Amino acid sequence: MIRVLIERHIAETLESAYEDRARRVLQQAVSTPGFISGETLVDSNDPNHRITMANWRSAADWDRWYHSPERRELLAELTPMMDRDEIITVLQHSDMP
Repeated sequence: MIRVLIERHIAETLESAYEDRARRVLQQAVSTPGFISGETLVDSNDPNHRITMANWRSAADWDRWYHSPERRELLAELTPMMDRDEIITVLQHSDMP
C-alpha cells in the first residue's frame, strides 16, 4: 500500500467552487481500481491550503489514475481555482524495523 499526499492552495473567494469540483475528483477516484481510502483536510492556519491523503493499493494503481483522462479532465476544472501548482508526494512504508 502507498499513501499519496496532495497539497493544493485555493485562490481567495473560490473556496466553495473548489469544494464542489474537488468532491467530484474524490468521488471519481473512489471508483478507480486500487483506491482504498482518502480524506481531505484544511490547514488550521491557512483555510485555503487543502491536503488530501489517499491510500492506494500500489504505485501502479496511483499512476494509472494520475495519468487517466478522467483525472486530467477533472483537474482542468480545478487548476484555474488554485493560486499555486499542486504538490504531490507519494509515500511508502519504510523497510526499517
